Amino acid sequence: MARRPLPRILTDSASLARSRDFARTAADSASDVFHPLITISRGLRRLAATGRERWDATPKDRRGPLFFSVAACVLAVALVPYGPLLAAISVMGAAAWAGRDRTAAATGPSEAEAERLQALYEALVPYFSADGDPSPLYAHGGDWDQAFTEFSFDDSGRLEHLQLKYPAYFTDGEDLSRARIEQVLHAKSGRGREYHFAWDEAANQLVLTVLDALPTDISAQRFVTSPGETVLGFTDPDAVHRTLPVVQGGETEDAPPVLWRTGQRSTEPHLLVLGQPGTGGTTLLRSIALQALVDGDVLVIDGTGTGEFACLSGRRGVLGVESGLAGALATLEWAAHETERRLISANRARQAGHSAPEDTRRPLWVIADRPTTLGHLAAAEGRDDPQRLLQVPLRHGGAANVTVVVAETFESAELLGDAVRAYTRARVVLGPATAEGVRSVLGAPPHTTPTAHVPPGRGYARLGGGPVLRLQVPATPDPFDEATSETDRLAVMALLPERTVPMAASTSFAKPAPSVTETGPLGAGPRVTAVNGGGSIAVNGSEAAHLDG
Repeated sequence: MARRPLPRILTDSASLARSRDFARTAADSASDVFHPLITISRGLRRLAATGRERWDATPKDRRGPLFFSVAACVLAVALVPYGPLLAAISVMGAAAWAGRDRTAAATGPSEAEAERLQALYEALVPYFSADGDPSPLYAHGGDWDQAFTEFSFDDSGRLEHLQLKYPAYFTDGEDLSRARIEQVLHAKSGRGREYHFAWDEAANQLVLTVLDALPTDISAQRFVTSPGETVLGFTDPDAVHRTLPVVQGGETEDAPPVLWRTGQRSTEPHLLVLGQPGTGGTTLLRSIALQALVDGDVLVIDGTGTGEFACLSGRRGVLGVESGLAGALATLEWAAHETERRLISANRARQAGHSAPEDTRRPLWVIADRPTTLGHLAAAEGRDDPQRLLQVPLRHGGAANVTVVVAETFESAELLGDAVRAYTRARVVLGPATAEGVRSVLGAPPHTTPTAHVPPGRGYARLGGGPVLRLQVPATPDPFDEATSETDRLAVMALLPERTVPMAASTSFAKPAPSVTETGPLGAGPRVTAVNGGGSIAVNGSEAAHLDG
């Protein structure tokens, strides 16, 4: 006999799924509609259970008086006008309150988090305890609840915020003592992240916070700044009190900048950049040059001789880009004479009761990348060190609107002259560096833990006696480099002034015989030499600049 097939509704999986979804939706809707009734019913049940427990807990000799008191109250309510209605409303309200969902939220750390906090507490005991303390806050086997007042963990279970108390006798005013505590917290909280330490000496508290990575997708662009302000990079939002609109990831965002102010009223008119090769020192100089060309003139000394600043050659406002020793010496000699000329002209104008001449108020930037390399060549040839010619712009550049920017590597930092060390009060350290290395350059330790691996352009900055700030330099690569992306190349090219002199005929300050061309000793291409007996010359389309003998 043939078997009858099952109904289609029992074999069609799509129909079953739709039926389940419909039933689930209907149940959810019914739950929403009858939720108040369900809550009140649950509350009445809980109130009845509570009353039964109270009755069972009452001794038998007191049940009679208790029953009489309850009956008297019910009779009194029944005789009062609107008493039953008010009593019903009160009972419903009490039932709704008793029937609410009271799922207790999980509080306190989990077991794994408690173990982490206990391990961190035990690691701090040798540093925060002392013999003879009658009630030690930190003791082996003690409770971390008394020492750690606030804490939080991320999704992966790693500590991201901690506030702890420490004894008043701890020497928190000594940098070495602080560094030991920060090193322990860094090691126990997890390496590979950057931590910020906020010491409150008055309250004997320390706050540890995990810092977010600084944005690396801010490329070169025209920043909204006032005259005399230069954007060195960007830092943490709570480190500065100002933001700038920048294009980041195709959208306009507000970013906190590190602003360096130059000019006659600046207390730190010159800048020194130190870092490992490939950490963004040349990128920072290129970014500064592009910003300086908006309303000033630029002289570039490229000690590396690799053509990193070739994109500036022949541009309006670029007085010269020199990579050879002869051209660099002549350029720096002219810069020294120009600084003196500006001082003399401004002084004479003030004595005559006039304002300073226009050509002395236009900013002049001297940007030197790896000048110690040219110093080696000068010593080999028995010529003057280029750094000696930087003494006049460094000493008197602030009053003459002359700004000097020097970039060098850590390995050659000892070869920098005394004038460079003394007058560059604005400092930048780029690339991986220890806290001791940062302090030796900036004069103060950072409030964060430097990491071993950082992106290019990442470092620390300190302007004069200000705080040490984290810094991320805006991406300003060489547009002629084949490894540069098309987006970054176009961004840099859009900021370059128009070309006024062909690259092959750019003016140089080298002053050998007017014979023709000269080849730089570091492999630079031919350089046309312009010789003048003095007076003023127009260089690369900029305003006339005075050239002494």
